[in-house]
Amino acid sequence: MVINSQKIYIKQKQITINMADTGIYATTEEITDKAGANASAVSKDEAFTNRYELQAEGIINCSSRMVFAKDIAAFTALPAAGKKMLSQVASDLAAIMVITYDFAGFTSRVEGEDMINILRDSALRGLSMLRDKKTQAFLVKGSL
Repeated sequence: MVINSQKIYIKQKQITINMADTGIYATTEEITDKAGANASAVSKDEAFTNRYELQAEGIINCSSRMVFAKDIAAFTALPAAGKKMLSQVASDLAAIMVITYDFAGFTSRVEGEDMINILRDSALRGLSMLRDKKTQAFLVKGSL
């Protein structure tokens, strides 16, 4: 038996196991969409994106000095605008990690770096907003 991330090979037969996202703020689909078609298949694997997602959530929580949701139920209870903002920043940060894992699939290093720059700018803008106390109140309550 050989175990390779989401796939288990038993006597040359492949069985696919669907893993669940371990992060709260973003999904694997959001992360891999932003990383692009040329990003490494290894780093787009759910086992990798789950780790990147948790790291991104840690960055968000520490930089804003606030934990917006401790579990998926708390995240689901947030207003739509709050969920979208957190998903956007978390998926931007995690997609950067996916891209930097391996540039080999990109047509040039510049292509990957351009994608990272765009995602970084978006993530920094979002993190800046998440640090603001009025934005935090709005994201949690849905109004000021």
